[in-house]
Amino acid sequence: MTPEIGRRVLDMAAQTGEKSCGIIFFGGEPLLHRDLIYDLVDYGETHPTGQRYHFKVTTNGVLLDEEFLAYSLRHNILVAMSFDGVREAHDVHRRFPDGSPTFDCLLPRLQLLLSARPYSSVYTVVNPDTVPYLADSVAFLAGLGVRYLIVSLNYAAPWDEASFAVLARQCEKLGDLYIQWTRANRKFYLSPLEVKLSSHINCDCYHQDRCELAQRQLSVDHEGYLYPCVQFVRAGRESGWCIGNVFDGIDESARQRIRAASNQEKESCADCTVKGRCNNTCGCLNWQTTGTVNAVSPVLCRYEQMLMRVADRVGKKLYRERNALFLHKHYNAAYPVLSLLEDAADPAGPVSSR
Repeated sequence: MTPEIGRRVLDMAAQTGEKSCGIIFFGGEPLLHRDLIYDLVDYGETHPTGQRYHFKVTTNGVLLDEEFLAYSLRHNILVAMSFDGVREAHDVHRRFPDGSPTFDCLLPRLQLLLSARPYSSVYTVVNPDTVPYLADSVAFLAGLGVRYLIVSLNYAAPWDEASFAVLARQCEKLGDLYIQWTRANRKFYLSPLEVKLSSHINCDCYHQDRCELAQRQLSVDHEGYLYPCVQFVRAGRESGWCIGNVFDGIDESARQRIRAASNQEKESCADCTVKGRCNNTCGCLNWQTTGTVNAVSPVLCRYEQMLMRVADRVGKKLYRERNALFLHKHYNAAYPVLSLLEDAADPAGPVSSR
């Protein structure tokens, strides 16, 4: 992407009327082009409209260093990193081009990130061949000080009955960890259990956390073409998933067409009693796994039901115990702000496992 295209993205964002616009540098690997990041952050901070932007970088960590982290702190850029957990899980799929493992290279970089930015999100991807290590990986990352852990299933992987059985046992172990850590008054965010707890507790308001394809977030490729979400970029500008470009603007008819298709009732979900709590609305994920935005992968369906059972067990137990942290975290809308203020006043620092 050229600086000109990047600046046009910021110009478009300034025209939305939003008080603050989020700009995410996503790859590929965005730190391969850190000069472009510097250019666009500087442009955003001095934008002629006075528009406020908040920036985020999602990196694999290979090029993450003290210089960039210092820059991120000066300019308030959030940094998220991918890391799959214990060595046995991480090194299966995250390897250098020559095939060598990356765990020993990336672990110090993850520790460096957490030292500089202790609230950074860490993304973990689970595959059938790494799922036996899921709970151990979550515990390992939490032990390093990771407080915001996003665990994602590779839905396109070859999941079979045997791997589903392992996944179910590992999810139960995650539930046990959730109870244990909450009882110990330990602050953490563990997706997707947090999302499933919210789907029960917040009921009708839960839709605010669900994906709205082509609505709240757009993706831009290196040539400036616009897509409804990041997965669609690979379809290319000649596909029906391209919804404009940064120079001509958004093709509203194309955007509304895609949004309407994504919002259609999913035939396989019509009679499901928990469809309102399910991630079946993620058109990007649906397209990635089934080739259409309004058909749901059987893998997604199976996993969502699995998560709901675990989350409901966890929530029921902690609620009946009247656990103070659980109630504060899930029933007090001011919890995120109050938690940050509490951490700021804590001499032990925000990575304390109290």
